[in-house]
Amino acid sequence: MKERIIIFDTTLRDGEQALQSSLTVSQKLEIALSLEKMGVDVIEVGFPISSPGDFESVKKISSVIKNSRICSLARCVDQDIDVAAESMKDSEKFRIHLFLGTSKIHVESKLRKNFNEIIDMAVRSIIRASKYTDDIEFSCEDAGRTSIDNLCLIVEKVIKAGATTINIPDTVGYTIPTEFSEIIRLLVLKVPNIDSAIISVHCHNDLGMAVGNSISAIQNGARQVEGTINGIGERAGNTALEEVIMAIKTKSDVLQKYTNIKINKIYATSKIVSQICQMPIPANKAIVGSNAFSHSSGIHQDGMIKNRNNYEIIFPESIGAKNISLNLTSRSGRAAVNYRMKEMGYKVCDYSIDQLYSSFLKLADQKGQVFDYDLEILAFANDKYKNLDNFYLKCFTIQKDYQGCFIVSVIISCDNKEIQQTSTSYYGPIDAIYLALNKIVQYPIQLKKFELLSQDLGDNSISRVSIIVEYNNRDFYGLGIEKDFITSSAQALINVFNYIWRLKTISIKLKNL
Repeated sequence: MKERIIIFDTTLRDGEQALQSSLTVSQKLEIALSLEKMGVDVIEVGFPISSPGDFESVKKISSVIKNSRICSLARCVDQDIDVAAESMKDSEKFRIHLFLGTSKIHVESKLRKNFNEIIDMAVRSIIRASKYTDDIEFSCEDAGRTSIDNLCLIVEKVIKAGATTINIPDTVGYTIPTEFSEIIRLLVLKVPNIDSAIISVHCHNDLGMAVGNSISAIQNGARQVEGTINGIGERAGNTALEEVIMAIKTKSDVLQKYTNIKINKIYATSKIVSQICQMPIPANKAIVGSNAFSHSSGIHQDGMIKNRNNYEIIFPESIGAKNISLNLTSRSGRAAVNYRMKEMGYKVCDYSIDQLYSSFLKLADQKGQVFDYDLEILAFANDKYKNLDNFYLKCFTIQKDYQGCFIVSVIISCDNKEIQQTSTSYYGPIDAIYLALNKIVQYPIQLKKFELLSQDLGDNSISRVSIIVEYNNRDFYGLGIEKDFITSSAQALINVFNYIWRLKTISIKLKNL
């Protein structure tokens, strides 16, 4: 029979510690609500003694969240415990999370006590917390470097005092899965009252082992996993909860475990955390990275088209992400090109695949990634239009008035004529330039994404700007590579205009153009 793994999220506590600036109450509440929708069992919402702002955040979230259990962190200090309880008093169900160092280095150099004193502090704090709630978690900080005899001793004592969850943190990410799983196995074997509490694990990723350690722990008796969305946190971060959740889901036949997480909410929650915390998700990040479900190899693409199970163990739509993405590059084969043309509504009799594929490979070598509108131009445009541009950036000037408003004058070549336009913006020179360019070209576009890919400020400085623009329900990608950031931004939009112009110029039936 499968056992349930409790999912404990500490994005708002341990995760926030890694941010350059603290989150506002409203930002924390938005993340907490997303975690609740995802079905997270326990949400650690803060360390209320640490600041008035953290106290207010915990208090607000406690009054709103109903379906997840609220948790706050506290040292084994009376005031910490009292403040934690006060901050969560509006919650229907809450947990106090106590922590205390148990490793030799923490006991001697940080706390400057002996181990018996540590046990006494832990027991007294649990008894005090019991006045407020019967849901008490105790963390043996730096358990990964604590001797197994001391660890077993303190775990037995705190369970006897009333702790209902025992957390075994690999605080500095020191252990590897065989070591960490052995710690859990020995606790289960040696602590006589271990069945009276849930064993939890909280792993850090300093050696890249956080998820592996967490999975090995649940194979040996742990029933709660702590972590953060996207793995954010101190130093190299925490256990990435989305990875643990999907590992349990995907390997349920091996692990014989399950969670109550609504996995179709994972992708949306990941994006919310990334945006609010201003921490971009690496493209190759497991489960939620932009490349997690992308396929570039021609062999892989052909296999995906025939049967997704050939190269996908998780379907992106299962976590709420978009369907498969076949990146068209020079490594792509004819099958992928034909597939994309079919997806756009074209039949094989509408174009010559041999000619299209030959042109595609040449463009892919030059450009890197080829998009849908590139294929249409290659397949249907006369040679005259395939590489022809209509818009050329000639020059621009930028001024700023005493009120902080940017005044931009732009000159571009369009239809073999030079056209000048002026625009203003309080939002910055890029916005002013884009407004001026739009006045000239008059394509009803919407900027969906603007990203500075790189900026070298050395003697031979180069800036790379990437944008995504929506035009008539289709996305167009623009890349600008120039010596300065502002020129790169302007050129990226000029490139988008030229893509749209080519499609509008060639005489084929293009949807919505």
